[in-house]
Amino acid sequence: MSTATLPHCWDAVTKEQINDLMKRQTIHGELMTVVRMEMSTGCVVATHSHPNEQISMVEKGSVKFTVDGKEVVLKAGGVLHILPNLVHSALALEDSVAVEMFAPRRDDWIRGDSSYTQKK
Repeated sequence: MSTATLPHCWDAVTKEQINDLMKRQTIHGELMTVVRMEMSTGCVVATHSHPNEQISMVEKGSVKFTVDGKEVVLKAGGVLHILPNLVHSALALEDSVAVEMFAPRRDDWIRGDSSYTQKK
């Protein structure tokens, strides 16, 4: 758990190797989670849903999201808002970095339950 008064720098946040094509850095606050994902070309985040509201921002590269059956491609600078419980997935079209915010925080990740991210 992070302390609200402490600053964070992504360079100092541990990179978790989720699968061969994805690394994830996570900061959990009291009410929200912020994650920075490095995805190699072809990385898939399998179709899933969760009760968390999500905002995804692509910093680098290009990611195709499918949300509620609709496809949208985000390039660097693009932002996507995903409402709670909507079925969605993602595919890195090229080496990409995305920052995502979740509210409420991702307690499933704190418990270590993120099986849908284990797929390549």
